[in-house]
Amino acid sequence: MNDHTIRTRHLLLRLAGLWLVSLAFASAASAACVDGSPMQALRGIQSPPSLSDGFMPAVFHPDTGPSARLISVDYRNDDFLGDLVGRIVGTWRVKYTGFPAPESEAFIQWHSDGTEWENIALPILGGTICMGDWKAIDENHVRRSHVGWMFSNGLPVGYFTEIETDVVARDGRSYHGTNTSVTYDLAGNQTGTYQGTAVATRISPP
Repeated sequence: MNDHTIRTRHLLLRLAGLWLVSLAFASAASAACVDGSPMQALRGIQSPPSLSDGFMPAVFHPDTGPSARLISVDYRNDDFLGDLVGRIVGTWRVKYTGFPAPESEAFIQWHSDGTEWENIALPILGGTICMGDWKAIDENHVRRSHVGWMFSNGLPVGYFTEIETDVVARDGRSYHGTNTSVTYDLAGNQTGTYQGTAVATRISPP
């Protein structure tokens, strides 16, 4: 066997090896697509719905006792939206009376998709985060349905629901309203009802 034949065989063997490696990578890519790679999953995620899309979030029904459940509530009200979304959406500093303490203060955010959340200035082991949904009820008033867990020394002992109706200032700088809170134990048994007020001032963005 001469040198030319040996070099030719070596070249063919290297080409065959490269071909086999390319087949292996192609198979791996196909398997990733079939199994559902992270990138493929991300491509399937769509933008969240907005309030104008008629988003219907689920909220705790405030009037249920042991049979507390989630219900669907329509948060679209085209007749009253107008500029109210722009006047209520944003970050606020709010002062409460009634519940969960005689007086308390919180930061709250209202979102354009009909949701809201809050961080209240209370001892951390009692629970400080709650959330909910809101709707426009006329050109100046909004109503929110709010829910949060209650803790004792860091251990869950129940939850509460709150319905609040607020009048939003025409300049979008403040709102005030009244609320009713209902507390439940972990089994869903009602343990208390409280009336309160809310007075809020908008926190302007930097």
